[in-house]
Amino acid sequence: MRDIYNIASIRGLLFVFDIENADDDAREALIASKNVNDEKELSDLFDLLLKPEFFACEQKGRETLINTVAYFLNKNDDFDRVFERMTTYFDDEVVDQVKFMKVLLVCLQRYQKER
Repeated sequence: MRDIYNIASIRGLLFVFDIENADDDAREALIASKNVNDEKELSDLFDLLLKPEFFACEQKGRETLINTVAYFLNKNDDFDRVFERMTTYFDDEVVDQVKFMKVLLVCLQRYQKER
């Protein structure tokens, strides 16, 4: 059976950064305080906010998320379908969406190895 990857699952994972997810002032301030275009700050932010979300998924779901990000990176996707539908708490626009996703993939793979 062939795996089907859906970019919406990436948007779902990144919902923690979306302005529609407005229920935690401390989280919002943390997001706004980070430079989204700095790999280290982005990775640190993922560690704080995405890691718990990632581990809330079952093993198969985590694998699917990793494979989905890798699939769209390998297809040279520009990730506009993710970012154009998100309004985030980031102070700056994501300058390089592909780089953002590469940082995300590295973090997700690292989290997966921790389990």
